Amino acid sequence: MKKFIETLKNIYKIEDLRSRLGITLFFLLIYRLGSFVALPGIDPAQLGELKNQTSDGLLGLLDMFSGGAFSNASIFALGIMPYISASIVIQLMGIAVPYFQRLQKEGESGRRKINQITRYLTVVILIFQAPAYLANLTFQLPDSAFAVRGAMFTVTSTIILTAGSMFVMWLGERITDKGIGNGISLIIMIGIIANLPFAVFAEFISRLEQQGGGMVMFLIEFVVLFVVFMLTILLVQGTRRIPVQYAKRIVGNKQYGGVRQYIPLKVNAAGVMPIIFAQAIMFVPISLVGFTSSESVSGFAAAFADHTGFWYNFTQFVLVILFTYFYTAITINPVQMAEDMKKNGGFIPGVKPGKRTVEFLDTVMSRITLPGSIFLGIVTILPAFAMIAGINTQFAYFYGGTSLLILVGVVLDTLQQIESHLLMRHYDGLMKSGRIKGRTGGAGSMM
Repeated sequence: MKKFIETLKNIYKIEDLRSRLGITLFFLLIYRLGSFVALPGIDPAQLGELKNQTSDGLLGLLDMFSGGAFSNASIFALGIMPYISASIVIQLMGIAVPYFQRLQKEGESGRRKINQITRYLTVVILIFQAPAYLANLTFQLPDSAFAVRGAMFTVTSTIILTAGSMFVMWLGERITDKGIGNGISLIIMIGIIANLPFAVFAEFISRLEQQGGGMVMFLIEFVVLFVVFMLTILLVQGTRRIPVQYAKRIVGNKQYGGVRQYIPLKVNAAGVMPIIFAQAIMFVPISLVGFTSSESVSGFAAAFADHTGFWYNFTQFVLVILFTYFYTAITINPVQMAEDMKKNGGFIPGVKPGKRTVEFLDTVMSRITLPGSIFLGIVTILPAFAMIAGINTQFAYFYGGTSLLILVGVVLDTLQQIESHLLMRHYDGLMKSGRIKGRTGGAGSMM
């Protein structure tokens, strides 16, 4: 406790860090307040059916990521997810489209152009998503919930929802520039955390009403959650360091000295992306029901609509493993790494430069990705086991999946940035032993 209080005092002494933390909290507060501002023309007191619809399933996940704004019919109802979707599309196009590959190599100017294209694509996605969201509102809510209906309501609300999501994106960018941590990541994290007190309270009430050992089970649930949380930290931080001997030139001298450095290869280099891809594909069978009346297709889709069913979770587990290998392969290029090492006069002891180095790096990545992908798959399906064990759906989401990985990753990355500010001013870091390692070893990015 004394160490914690001393750290808070050190943070307050650093004016720049204090200012950044204040700006971050202020912008996050604006986002949270905006999530309770309902769309003009909608009665917030009659949103019961919408809240019931978003209690579980896909809409439950969307509502959790938006911090409840989705079920509140808020001006921020669509949240930051359209921007994330656009970013994923642009990221994938950077692999297959030569134009985007050239932009990625152009440095800062290319990055600005990519960001601009991502924003345009976000607007396009919002133009399609907003009317779909409004159509769902019209179907779910009674007529008395709307002060006005028709084309005018749809057009104005689409503009408001689009502007709201773009404003949330702007808030995230301002937090990244002027605050602490990655703004987009923090906005998603704060939305997830906002649901935690309600989920814990609901679980506490259900266990309190249970006869015989309800509170004991409640305590056991928290112990299991803590264990899963710690294991997820190990998954996010896990790296294997390969020593690389560099011939480093001494400035102003013709002598050269050997300096041992390391190549950090992460066990979970793909981050949360495999889960996002897998979940997106898992919702396809459910969508098929709306386009066909075939009993066989409906039965197939119904089996995959059961989030606690065997086939749903088994398929999702396999997809996460496959996507982990796929995303790792497109983000880590052993050929490029070997070429960069050779250009800088580096080599791996006992391994010849060139083709042998590429094969060695590829073998190491394949071996350490396998356990990482399996554990990532287990984390993905843990909420299903929590639901089977009788834990309420909202609280079960915190036992794994995208929510837990985002929480762990963002917290570690933000703490790492705070620690960097402290160490740079010659203050003690946040931890007594070792430095905090984020997802990237530096300022963490969302994906």
